[in-house]
Amino acid sequence: MRLDKTHIEDCNKKDLLNHTTDFDFLANSLTKNGSNVDQLVKKLADFQVAIPSWALGAGGTRFGRFGFQGEPSNLEQKIDDIGMIHALTQTAGAVSLHIPWDVPNDYAAIKEKAASHNILFDAVNSNTFQDQKNAKESYKFGSLSNTSKAVRDQAIAHNIDVINIGNKLGSKSLTVWLADGSNFPGQSNFQTVLSHTQGSLKEIYRGLPEDWKLFIEYKPYEPNFYSTVIQDWGTSFMLANECGDKAYTLVDLGHHLPNTNIEQIVATLMLKGKLGGFHFNDSKYGDDDVTVGSIKPYALFLIFNALVYGMENNPQNPYPAWMIDASHNIKDPLEDIMQSLEAIQEAYAKALLVDQKALKEAQENHDVVKCQELIQNAYRTDVRPLLAKARLVRGGALNPIEAYRTLQIRKKLIDERGANSVASGL
Repeated sequence: MRLDKTHIEDCNKKDLLNHTTDFDFLANSLTKNGSNVDQLVKKLADFQVAIPSWALGAGGTRFGRFGFQGEPSNLEQKIDDIGMIHALTQTAGAVSLHIPWDVPNDYAAIKEKAASHNILFDAVNSNTFQDQKNAKESYKFGSLSNTSKAVRDQAIAHNIDVINIGNKLGSKSLTVWLADGSNFPGQSNFQTVLSHTQGSLKEIYRGLPEDWKLFIEYKPYEPNFYSTVIQDWGTSFMLANECGDKAYTLVDLGHHLPNTNIEQIVATLMLKGKLGGFHFNDSKYGDDDVTVGSIKPYALFLIFNALVYGMENNPQNPYPAWMIDASHNIKDPLEDIMQSLEAIQEAYAKALLVDQKALKEAQENHDVVKCQELIQNAYRTDVRPLLAKARLVRGGALNPIEAYRTLQIRKKLIDERGANSVASGL
């Protein structure tokens, strides 16, 4: 199914007066404080986040998966779902594919469908954390780090295949996340597995087209609970440097030990020109992969404060790739994604309100109280009218979730696809 603009316009009518009142009040207040409101709205309207193809169905835990009716059962339907999200939010203008879960059958048709929704293809993601059907070698004891050259070669070949698939679609980057590691002391030699991983990544790097980037993800634990080969940002950064100028670190918000200062990691990587991309989610205990901003919204804002500063002051760092990487076990996946997009936009908008010049001056003068006031005043601002305005000027919904429910989109998806359709992925 496809949303018609008139349907969204009809949903907006009843909220338009209240929105205009709220926006005018906020705009006047921000203007008095020296903000360029038109510029803020434009930056928000231009900000696009890639939706992972595996996130359109119900996610799972290690103990079970509770399906959601009307799930997209093929890539075409997944792109249609992203198209609906983009039509409502106007900030989901890209899709990130996970291979082999979502290999196109007809590349021309898939590209045409994505273009009809104004959706681009973002980073493609390889999968060597699962054994694939009919694969000759097993990844039980690692992939790119495995002591077996045959296993490493198979994993390298898969990543090259993923690059070729992405190249046909117009993608410009490959994300590599490894589950490689060990569960028990003595199971692996730390130096050996790291050296194997470095060599494997260099082989993959050599297969990149000239205008592509390689994103190297990291994670401290899970599925292995004693050691992970690429366990932190420093290891990812080191491997990226070893590969070359087109290799970067990718930061996943869930891939950190509790209370890690992620904004400091972001600032360091941007200073060194090595922050390639972001996977947005949230967590309470570990890699929980819950809705962005649902647990630690202030931490998300502080991360965006570092990102905004870096984007303005670190020309040596490329514009980061943005993507959601969350799992939805009990929520409607499309509603969950829209909540995440709202949280991302909200954190970004608040970070844009930080007076960086005044903050720098306060920092130089060691005025700690002033520094905190400048940061927290921006965070306490209700920027939701700015977000709604950014959606409105692009033809989106003032209240995406309300419009989604008013238009009974989930019911229509169930009627169209059935109650027992299952999306590919975890």
